[in-house]
Amino acid sequence: MLLLIVNLIRRLSPWVWRVILQKYAIRCGKNVSVFKPVCITPQALILGNDVIVYYGARLEGVSSYETVKYSPEITISDHVNIQQNLHLTCAERVFIGSNTSVGANVTITDIHHPYTDVDLPIERQILEVTPVYIGDDCKIYNNSVILPGTYLGKHCTVGANSVVSGIFPDFSVIVGIPARIVKRYDFSRKKWRRTNAAGDFIESHG
Repeated sequence: MLLLIVNLIRRLSPWVWRVILQKYAIRCGKNVSVFKPVCITPQALILGNDVIVYYGARLEGVSSYETVKYSPEITISDHVNIQQNLHLTCAERVFIGSNTSVGANVTITDIHHPYTDVDLPIERQILEVTPVYIGDDCKIYNNSVILPGTYLGKHCTVGANSVVSGIFPDFSVIVGIPARIVKRYDFSRKKWRRTNAAGDFIESHG
C-alpha cells in the first residue's frame, strides 16, 4: 500500500519527497533532494546528508519475488550525487559510499534473473542475489552497468558504457565490456600507471 501511495505522488517537489523520506526511510539525513523518481521504496533506503538524486530514478527494494521474501537495504552515503535515470534494484544490499558520483542512465543491481530451468520463464525463476559495494569517492560514468557481486574500492573510476562485475581494488580505472582495470595509482611513484587486466603495473616505454 505504501509503495502505491508513494508512486502516485512521485511527481511532487523535492521538499515533499524529503518529508516522505524522513517519515518512512530507514534513515534520512539532512539536505536530501530527490527529483521526480519513477519508482521508490522508502522503507529500504538509508540516506546520508547532502544526497541528490535527479529525475527519473528507480530506487527499488524488492521485498518479495515469487515464493521468496527479502530484506533489501539500499545505502546512499553522504554527499552522493546521482544524475538522471538511475535504475537501482536491490533484494539484499547495495551500498554507495560517500562523495561518489553516478552519471546518467546507470544500472546498479544485486539481482540476477537465472535462466537455468528451460521449462520455466526466466522472470518466474528464483532470483540469485549477491550484494554490491561501491566505495567512497568513486565516479561512475554514463550508461554503465554495475552487476551483482561487484565490489569497487575507494576512488575508482568506471568508464562510460562499461559492464562491471567482480572485485576491484582502491584507486583503479575500470573500463570496457566486460570491464577490466586499465590503470591504478602507484603510491610508491605517486602517479597513475597503466596495468594489465589483472591490475599488475605495466612498464611504460616512451
